Amino acid sequence: MTGSIHWPTAVLVAGTLILLWISWLLLRRSRRRGFLSEVDRATYATLHTASLASQHLADGLTPDAAERAGRHLLSILGAHAVSLSDTGGVLSWTGVGEHHRAVAFDLGDETRATGRTVVHGSTRITCDDDTCPIRAAVTAPLVMDDLVVGTLSAWTEQPSPGLAKATEEVAAWVSSQLALAELARTRTRVMEAELRALRAQISPHFIYNSLAAIASFVRTDPDRARELLIDFADFTRYSLRAGGAFTTLAEELRNVERYLILEQARFGDRLQTSLLIAPEVLPVTVPYLAVQPLVENAVRHGLAGKEGVGRLTITAADRGPDAEISIEDDGIGADPQRIRSILDGAHATDSVGLGNVDARLRQVYGDEFGLVVETAPGAGTKVSFRVPKFAPGIHADG
Repeated sequence: MTGSIHWPTAVLVAGTLILLWISWLLLRRSRRRGFLSEVDRATYATLHTASLASQHLADGLTPDAAERAGRHLLSILGAHAVSLSDTGGVLSWTGVGEHHRAVAFDLGDETRATGRTVVHGSTRITCDDDTCPIRAAVTAPLVMDDLVVGTLSAWTEQPSPGLAKATEEVAAWVSSQLALAELARTRTRVMEAELRALRAQISPHFIYNSLAAIASFVRTDPDRARELLIDFADFTRYSLRAGGAFTTLAEELRNVERYLILEQARFGDRLQTSLLIAPEVLPVTVPYLAVQPLVENAVRHGLAGKEGVGRLTITAADRGPDAEISIEDDGIGADPQRIRSILDGAHATDSVGLGNVDARLRQVYGDEFGLVVETAPGAGTKVSFRVPKFAPGIHADG
């Protein structure tokens, strides 16, 4: 939807604002007059340390992630120790006084129950070791979807309002990183489910018709029958592969060519195809099975019902930061309102490729990268979409 904010982006922006707030709090505590470069260095150090912590938190709230992120959080807060807990127990302790780990989980009971940051003084934290500096702690909640999923505690000798506020803000930033990690896992699960649905929709009619076409050449042209059988095997192998969610445009188009060879064996001269591909976009990463289902939709719903010759044109063009892919046919066309309802999910079993590809493009890149469909009854159909040539965290699977 135009003007909407993509949810992962909104969470990332919120996390960045929290980071800047943390930096400001810490700079207020340590700023010295007269040297702007010192302030710059302190800001950079805080943001860099938080960036290192975020790499580990991308795995979620696990013992290993907590252990690895803990040392960076300790550096940000400047406490004697930090501990991270989930709802089942203490995941990590970083810093001195690890003998206090035994009481760290119980100390978070009030925070887990109320969702509030709690400052604990010497009445709650006692120690027989005279050399141990820990006599107080600040415990802040880690929250996801309005639920407390854990706690962050900063352990110190003497609590202060500054440390309490900093711990609370760091916990809020950690929460945003955990939310991003969960979103990434959810997005991956959704995409895997979408791909399973798409594979399940490989047309039985296409399989039957392809095998029938191959069989028709066995006696009259055995060499062509053998080549078609190899193309059919390669097509099904790619379509049912166990690989990841992304591939290159070159690989996707190679599979489209196999599909078209098999369909042309059936339609003969009735199906005319052309590919106009800019070589510079061939290495671009695209969602796996993003193009072939659109081509199949054009053949099945646009050209198969047309009398006479049908023409299909596939174009891949360089559009600056994006690659644009379009599939255009001069077939029977469709009612635009029906296409709109398919993209909205109202016809789950009709033109499943169209809705599936649109949903996956939006999940990966945002709403502005969904399918654009131009059609009318009797006027053919053009389906196009763009993908960024470079998208952080998205790469073709080996």
